[in-house]
Amino acid sequence: MLKLTRVTKKYGTQTVVDNLDLNIPQGIVFGLLGPNGSGKTTILRMAMGLLKPTSGRLSILEKYSPGDKLVRKKLGYMPQQLAVYPGLSVYENVLFFGRLYGIPESVVQSRTHKLLKMVELEPEQNKLAGDLSGGMLRRLMLATTLIHQPSLIILDEPTAGVDPSLRLRFWDWFAELAQTGTTILITTHHISEASRCDKVAFLREGKLLEYDTPESLMERYNCNDLEKAFVQATQARIGG
Repeated sequence: MLKLTRVTKKYGTQTVVDNLDLNIPQGIVFGLLGPNGSGKTTILRMAMGLLKPTSGRLSILEKYSPGDKLVRKKLGYMPQQLAVYPGLSVYENVLFFGRLYGIPESVVQSRTHKLLKMVELEPEQNKLAGDLSGGMLRRLMLATTLIHQPSLIILDEPTAGVDPSLRLRFWDWFAELAQTGTTILITTHHISEASRCDKVAFLREGKLLEYDTPESLMERYNCNDLEKAFVQATQARIGG
């Protein structure tokens, strides 16, 4: 689904992504994990075609480059910053994003109802988005991200500011989407909850430390917590 081959991104003399190789197959939840400055956001922006790598190659669906018109229709992006229209209702927001993709009216209305049911916002569908709580806004953003049925969904800290019980629901939804063949690329600073990912990549200063299933990484570092595995992987790399 998404492949990075020897990808490097520099800003002047600063290297923010360093010779990165990643292969993210279809139908999995894939986590990019690392502290601020590890290159996560830059990787997401390159995957969306908003940045070009200094060297190396990114490909989507094996043959397309990020930014191609055909690829854009297959991508869904949920930013960390809130991106809904506060003066529109919950229902109108999802409908609006669907219309942007040229989805026929009868289809977009049907999808909107289904998505609001999925993210448990049906009772609030007539509320203005500006009157929603933070958790409800996150759920609304997920619905707008899914309205055009993207093949690859890119989520930048989707559970930021969300209470623990709702975070679990988000991960349930991600798993359900992956089971339908959708690929999900996610960044999160909640490293422990990323154990719900099918595979994860540990990043530090633009370099790939590890790439495997959470279970394999915890076994490799002899611990039962993914965050501890990340710390040990970092210490091993820097000789700590």
